[in-house]
Amino acid sequence: MQEIDIATIREKAIKGIVALTGRTFFIQAVAFGATFLLTVFLSPSVFGVFYVVSACISFLSYFSDIGLAAALIQKKETLTNEDLTTTFTIQQGLVLTLCSVMLLLSSPIGTFYKLDESGLWLFRSLIVSFFLSSLKTIPSVLLERKLDFNKLVIPQIVETIGFYGLSVLLAWRGFGIASFSWAVLFRAIIGLVVLYSIAPWKISIGISMPIAKKLLHFGIPFQFNSILALAKDDLMTIFLGKVLTFTEVGYIGWAKKWAEVPLRLIMDSVIRVTFPTFSRLQHDREYLGRAIEKTLFGLAVTIVPISVGLFFFIEPAVSLIPKYIKWYPALFSFYLFVFTSLIASFTTPLTNALNAVGKIKTTLFLMVFWTAATWILTLIFIPLIGFSGVAVTQCVLSLSIVVVIVLVKKTASFSFINSIRFPFMAGIVQSGFYFLTLGTKPYDLPRVIVVAVSGAILYTGIVLFFEKKRIMSVLNLFMGKTK
Repeated sequence: MQEIDIATIREKAIKGIVALTGRTFFIQAVAFGATFLLTVFLSPSVFGVFYVVSACISFLSYFSDIGLAAALIQKKETLTNEDLTTTFTIQQGLVLTLCSVMLLLSSPIGTFYKLDESGLWLFRSLIVSFFLSSLKTIPSVLLERKLDFNKLVIPQIVETIGFYGLSVLLAWRGFGIASFSWAVLFRAIIGLVVLYSIAPWKISIGISMPIAKKLLHFGIPFQFNSILALAKDDLMTIFLGKVLTFTEVGYIGWAKKWAEVPLRLIMDSVIRVTFPTFSRLQHDREYLGRAIEKTLFGLAVTIVPISVGLFFFIEPAVSLIPKYIKWYPALFSFYLFVFTSLIASFTTPLTNALNAVGKIKTTLFLMVFWTAATWILTLIFIPLIGFSGVAVTQCVLSLSIVVVIVLVKKTASFSFINSIRFPFMAGIVQSGFYFLTLGTKPYDLPRVIVVAVSGAILYTGIVLFFEKKRIMSVLNLFMGKTK
């Protein structure tokens, strides 16, 4: 029975990773390609306004369902209509209250951030979009409970194409900030229509107090962790919009977005699948340890070469692409964010492993520490070195992965070094190759392309030489073969 259970878990995990990773590559390719065009058509200050205003709306999402969606996904028993109705009613009550308050406060908020009329309408458009997006919660939960990732990602693909397609078109036509205003509304509407077409659910209103109490018992503690993440990330962005210029915030947003390419392309999909997988394996600590090692190895093999490529080829890209030289002041922050993202790709699955085995208080303590340290160090570094202080703070805090590794080792036996050593060794050789052969400005595009491809081939050859057996093992798992 145990073997059957593990085989089933593995099969579902593999299908989920394949589905999410494949579609994530497509979505992120569209997103990053469009972001490149937007950063060509729009000024850093416009990009900064969108970055800050979007963070304001993200702030609302942390209070929109107080963990009820997570409680539905986590619930062991079959969901009833009362579960869904109670969750929907409570959530929409919170969402409508938040949206009403934010609409009433939109003018004072616009004055506080010195937004012009177009910036103010972007803020209001995002509020309406936030309300429409909240209507998608129940259908999304139903699909996720079934692990039906193939259907779950369809609305995301449609939303991504719709948002970036319209925003790029309008930016090209000179709409400025209004490009984002129309695009966020269009994204919310088409996403809602597509999701309800895929996973129909008849909207109903009502509250069962026993069910509400049971759901909130899990949801509130879960959401508290998310609120701390809010204070660490989105509230910080809102704060930066006041103490820095929008151009400087735009530099931070640009650097962070491009530096996190590996996380968005690879880690997000893997983490979404491995967390429930680790949860199912929590009673078999030996198998859990092996699962953690395979996760770390898979992330290292894929993320290390991408991070090295980003580090060495961002400056040639900025130099060679017309109208992109304006982002040159953000390069130092970019380099630090690349390092931070690489470390985060290993920290996140380890903290998820702690949550999966019930060590929620431990991860809560870590989140409290990271949140407090982020604010303290940022307030120290910004006056000293300007907007780059944000990236320096994140880089310093990423070193706390050592503590996380020690904590996870107390739960499951695994080797962190053995999981990543050869991908990192290959990454160091790849870095040396780029350093010796890339050259300096002015860059020659054909030479840059040849060097980039050669370095990737070199990395692949080294990893295959030392880790062929492990790679074949992982590939066999993806192909559905068992040992």
